[in-house]
Amino acid sequence: MEQDHPLVREVFPDLIAELTALLEDEGERELAICAWDLRLVDVCGCGDDFCQSIRTADHPRGQPYGPGHRCVPLSPSKGMLILDIVEGRIMYIEILDRPPMHRQSAQP
Repeated sequence: MEQDHPLVREVFPDLIAELTALLEDEGERELAICAWDLRLVDVCGCGDDFCQSIRTADHPRGQPYGPGHRCVPLSPSKGMLILDIVEGRIMYIEILDRPPMHRQSAQP
């Protein structure tokens, strides 16, 4: 159930503020609005020290997203932010080579 997962804006408010601004800059207004209500479903778990990626929707690990999938690379001032979008929904935020994010609230 989605309500069991915290809102990303409550856990990583700086990330959501940056995402919405970058999405607006890219002309992705609808995604910028959707970013406000993203849930933190899981962390990547790959163990790489340069990765802080997060899942914002349930999806089987290792499976392709399939039809309706697109990637939206953003241009942050540091590191990389790449979104996986399926049918207009942000499913995954790839967060690479960026300063450590600090949690503001509960773990997923």
